[in-house]
Amino acid sequence: MIKKSPLITIITVVKNDEKKIEKTILSVLNQEYKNIEHIVIDGKSSDGTISIIKKYKNKLIFFSNKDKNLWQAMNRGIKKSSGSIIGILNSGDVFYPKALTIVSKYFNDYKIDFLFGAVKKNKVFHLYEPEKIFYRFNVYPSHSCGFFIKKNAQKKVGYYNENLEICSDYDLFYKMITKYKMKGTSTKKNEVMGKFDMSGLSSRQSFLKTLFFEIIIRYRNGQNFLFLFFLFFLKIFNKLRNLLF
Repeated sequence: MIKKSPLITIITVVKNDEKKIEKTILSVLNQEYKNIEHIVIDGKSSDGTISIIKKYKNKLIFFSNKDKNLWQAMNRGIKKSSGSIIGILNSGDVFYPKALTIVSKYFNDYKIDFLFGAVKKNKVFHLYEPEKIFYRFNVYPSHSCGFFIKKNAQKKVGYYNENLEICSDYDLFYKMITKYKMKGTSTKKNEVMGKFDMSGLSSRQSFLKTLFFEIIIRYRNGQNFLFLFFLFFLKIFNKLRNLLF
């Protein structure tokens, strides 16, 4: 049972992002909700990122280490977290002021393991459709900025797969939904958590690369090879059709 004002841990991963890290930090500090632990994991930045973070050293927890990748940095943050709820907010992304008030309300009012909040990208994404995960990649609005999970549920599903270059968040969600049958929901369209930076790592990946990793993740999690073969070509066909017509 989540208490009325649970400690919410926000994990921010950053490396060499001096232009954007401050707005991310400020979006956490400016939350209407105040019972927050903010952990910033820096990957040994060589620009001005660290000096900006240190301006707020009394208001957050800061570590700077060389990381294998984004996922290892996130896992370090999870291991250091004290909150009963964990959220991810990577550098460049920002929360709106009422975001964590909304998060607390959902975990108090519903018996859920995780929550997907509506997120502003090029438009507002808000639907969570777990019944479509067997054939669709995007069944949730966003990872950074929009995903929150109880710490005991995080311990059950495990950490992000550090051996995946991209899509380790999708791998975790796939297991969370299909293997562990965890219960989650999404906020309403007008309950927007924040704004997602469209120049980030996930947004820079090509369609084919993302599709390749999606198929690998599905195969490793037990989906039928023949179905995946069909799904692969179906997605390529639909992509070409959308480009040509």
